[in-house]
Amino acid sequence: MSCDFLALAVPGVQKLSPYVPGKPVDELARELGLDPAGIVKLASNENPLGPSPRVLDAIRAELGELTRYPDGNGFELKQALAARFAVDPACVTLGNGSNDVLEMIARAYLAPGLNAVFSAHAFAVYPIATQAVGAQGKVVPAKDWGHDLDAMLAAIDADTRVVFLANPNNPTGTWFGPEALARFLKAVPERVLVVLDEAYIEYAEGTELPDGMRYLAEHPNLIVSRTFSKAYGLAALRVGYAVSSPQIAAVLNRVRQPFNVNSLALAAACAALEDADYLARSREVNSAGMRQLEAGCRELGLSWIPSRGNFVAIDMGQDAAPINQALLHEGVIVRPVAGYQMPTFLRVSIGLEAENARFLEALRKVLAR
Repeated sequence: MSCDFLALAVPGVQKLSPYVPGKPVDELARELGLDPAGIVKLASNENPLGPSPRVLDAIRAELGELTRYPDGNGFELKQALAARFAVDPACVTLGNGSNDVLEMIARAYLAPGLNAVFSAHAFAVYPIATQAVGAQGKVVPAKDWGHDLDAMLAAIDADTRVVFLANPNNPTGTWFGPEALARFLKAVPERVLVVLDEAYIEYAEGTELPDGMRYLAEHPNLIVSRTFSKAYGLAALRVGYAVSSPQIAAVLNRVRQPFNVNSLALAAACAALEDADYLARSREVNSAGMRQLEAGCRELGLSWIPSRGNFVAIDMGQDAAPINQALLHEGVIVRPVAGYQMPTFLRVSIGLEAENARFLEALRKVLAR
């Protein structure tokens, strides 16, 4: 091949590495000759309950319309979300997962010569979306593995257009409270968009974490992004959304791809939003599983980062890569996070009780070697 097609790509893309997802069960089964039925996957922060029966009914009802394009405006889902959060439907932007919304924000508001501010150990899509459009990512060192909001505020300069915040944060599980968010939003210049990524907010209980929706009226530069992939159990269907001022939503719709959310996802999300029992059960299973994993780590003498997501980052006290490989041979998939500058950690999603026990048993066996 005489032509260097990488060199033809725009500079920001040339420097990117592809996003590495959690290893699929079938892939591990092929690689190691394992029975897929015996593999436990705790790598991608998926809901272990399986889909809600109400969601499955909604999908079945939609199957006869597969030859039709979906509603490009997502009218019914926007109406449902607007009613849930007491906002105008014009404030809602739908995405193919919340990742899609983050990409829209980068395309609409970032460019060469501009920058976005985000924390170290924050979600990989923030630097990917920023760099892909030629903007600079300003990475602020973390504080106790979480967002140092004061340092992030100090990093904002005349060329900053976006600040990405994740609450809770992935992959660390760290969080900040309502008072900290209120102070931060009050201090950020209005010309700087604050993207509050609340992909895991449905797992929060009580008032420990702020509800970003409550700050929208006072801060027109705020965008709150959420997803149906986690607590609502719709990861395979890829549907997320953002709520913002109508003006920002109108801008995002200029770069949103046509029909970016499919018909089955739209129907499923509407059904999931109304299934309060499923959401409550998701919280219960997550809380119990978190306690189970924390107790197991304590027994094994391992430390972890306290988390408010549906996962926990466990410190192996050594290079975690060999431990991860050994766990794969035991048929247990977790997530190494060396790419997040956390080489001694493994991020473990909360599963069902038996799945959590299987992980702890495998980890005990691997560490004893």
